[in-house]
Amino acid sequence: MFDKNSVLSVRELNLAAKNLIEGGLPLLWVRGEISNFVSAASGHWYFSLKDEAAQVRCVMFRHKSQYLDFRPANGMQIEVQALPTLYEARGDFQLTLEKMRPAGLGALFEAFERLKARLEGEGLFDAERKRDLPQLPKQIGIVTSPQAAALRDVLRTLANRMPNVPVVLYPTPVQGVEAGQKIAQAIATANRRAECDVLIVCRGGGSIEDLWAFNEEVVARAIAASAIPVVSGVGHETDVTIADFVADLRAATPTAAAQAVVPDRQALRQHLAQQHQHLARAALRQFEQRMQQLDYLQRRLVHPAQRIRQQAEQLDSLQRRLRLAQGSSLQQAQWRWQTASQRLCRQRPDMVQRRERLAVSARRLNSAMAVYLARQDARLLALHQQVQHLDPQQVLARGYSLVRDAAGRVVTSSAAIAVGDNLQLTFARGGAEVEVQETHKAL
Repeated sequence: MFDKNSVLSVRELNLAAKNLIEGGLPLLWVRGEISNFVSAASGHWYFSLKDEAAQVRCVMFRHKSQYLDFRPANGMQIEVQALPTLYEARGDFQLTLEKMRPAGLGALFEAFERLKARLEGEGLFDAERKRDLPQLPKQIGIVTSPQAAALRDVLRTLANRMPNVPVVLYPTPVQGVEAGQKIAQAIATANRRAECDVLIVCRGGGSIEDLWAFNEEVVARAIAASAIPVVSGVGHETDVTIADFVADLRAATPTAAAQAVVPDRQALRQHLAQQHQHLARAALRQFEQRMQQLDYLQRRLVHPAQRIRQQAEQLDSLQRRLRLAQGSSLQQAQWRWQTASQRLCRQRPDMVQRRERLAVSARRLNSAMAVYLARQDARLLALHQQVQHLDPQQVLARGYSLVRDAAGRVVTSSAAIAVGDNLQLTFARGGAEVEVQETHKAL
């Protein structure tokens, strides 16, 4: 904020006013009449927007104006979306335009968008429901006004491309209050009569009000319910209607619609000529291949008598080979038999020599066995005598006795017993129990 006593330059004043205007006024729509329209060499547009009581300067720069589908003119009522601002260099209040449309179209655009969104939500625009057009229609139907220039364009195009295809006109107004209802009735009539393979719904270019009949819901639903494929050719390339979205094919112009429903006769003739050439070349190649195959088979073809002679010669050759093979096989078998006999003779043992060797071995085995048994008997006797010497019974027989205490332990010292202990005595024959009356220490 500036102090009331501050002294500002003109630039500072204009800059403060600009910031105040741009900060206080948002992007908004303004309606008025064009006056003093100037199109600069740069492509920018300058004009005043006025009403009965006031006017305001406007500027629309080239990067915005180039997308408009109409040319502004003095006296035209328009609606602009603009940002209020102040041009500092001259201190002029002005509107910098973002969008421009003829006045009164705002409601139509809103109605267009609402209907488009609703029908799209119902699936009327889905690509899956679009049908292919017949390649060669037997008869073509046109829904348009008999006085429309678009009809003449369509008929001329059809006559140039395929003049032998009949055309049926379903006349209807294409502009006016009840035009939408009449167009829908014409589409229904064409379907009821079922005399055409494809249907063109068309009219020439115009403003959005002129084309509005093709944005009505009744027309959209008539196209969607049509059993006949529908091509929409409404307006110019930049014009888009609800009918374009619902139709099976959208053509940019009525002439393009006519080009879409029938092929070009000259192109078909050229294609047919090319196919004829391809077929002729293919037939010639097939014929040449068959002739070559016939020559090959002819070379392989032999007279029956010659074939019999060849087979007889082949049979004689096989017989000779068989005899040679049999003789060779017999000779080889004899050689194998002789070789096996010789090997068998070499492998057969000398039985007399083997018996003599066996008798000698038996005698040597008996002699060795007798010597071995004698040695084992002597060893066994010596061991028996040793065992006899170690037998405790033999020791007892020599007058010794075995002394055990009451627990059965062998007593080997007088220190292990006391007076009054009971002892068990074992002799060579029998035993006795005694009581100790006196003990003697070992010497």
